[in-house]
Amino acid sequence: MIEQHNKKQQAGGTAIQEHDEHEHVHAHDGHGHDHDHEHAPGILGWLQHTFAHSHDVSERIDSTMETSARGIRALKISLVALLITSCIQLAVVVMSGSVALLADTIHNFGDATTSIPLWIAFALAARGASRRFTYGYGKVEDVAGIAIVGVIFFSACVAAYASAMKILHPVPMTHLGAVVFASLVGFVGNEAVAVFRIRTGKAIGSAALVADGLHARIDGFTSLAVLIGVAGTWLGYPIVDPIVGVLITVAILFIVRDTAKSVWSRLIEGIEPEILAEIEHAPMHVAGVVEVHAARARWVGHRVFADLHITVDPAMSVEESHAIVEKVEKSLIEHVPAFGEAIIHVCPEEK
Repeated sequence: MIEQHNKKQQAGGTAIQEHDEHEHVHAHDGHGHDHDHEHAPGILGWLQHTFAHSHDVSERIDSTMETSARGIRALKISLVALLITSCIQLAVVVMSGSVALLADTIHNFGDATTSIPLWIAFALAARGASRRFTYGYGKVEDVAGIAIVGVIFFSACVAAYASAMKILHPVPMTHLGAVVFASLVGFVGNEAVAVFRIRTGKAIGSAALVADGLHARIDGFTSLAVLIGVAGTWLGYPIVDPIVGVLITVAILFIVRDTAKSVWSRLIEGIEPEILAEIEHAPMHVAGVVEVHAARARWVGHRVFADLHITVDPAMSVEESHAIVEKVEKSLIEHVPAFGEAIIHVCPEEK
């Protein structure tokens, strides 16, 4: 049996295994480059090394740091926007006594706090891989998802309690115009955050950030639901206000369910079928690849890690098969969204 292994890079790279029947060979991890040249020490040497080797560890680390920085920036901006939105709504709640608006305000405060665990996750991901955490800290993002589900569920419980108390102990709503204004502020604030989070999440491949953005979009429409309570009170039916609060609570619980399903899928290594299809298809763009089989993939944070077998001509040399693997990796980078790393096994075609 022949086995050729690229040395595993800490933050990325490609490992190769090549099978035959008679020999056992271990090859160096090089990419066909001449490594006799020297690099300057310190920061200058690091920069020179980064730009001299397109497949190097530093490029992978830079990519992770860049996407994590973009994620953190999106979270900072959305956190501030939601806090401002929630504070405006809270002031109106105190004035008006609207329980529907209170439920929406509580939920918006909850949404703002969900930015914190994701912020921590992105900050840890920027640290890259280590000898203990060889895949990096990407999985912390999934753990943050559990915290987010907990916060959203807690906000639903508080909103349900407030609505029940308003039904049992009715208090008339006042300052209807201010409640209308606060409802519109909630919609605009949530929609702005939704657009920003979804756009950034798709750009960096973060399912958690996209899910948070979709969550904010739904919240925007729950903010508009407060207008129904205002209309009911204006028409002489103040009971409509706490009923709307209950309906908002139900909407929050649906969000909890959908978010929990998404987080659970990531925790048990679920992958979208369309991403796996791209992983199976991308290597076929490379001349010399006969077949792709036994492909697997999983998310590590907001990066896709893959493991696949490719079939090549058995007459190929180790050097030729290694060159094909490098081309396969480039094709995966081009075709697979949020591609992080692949282990590629090279198998001889059966004649």
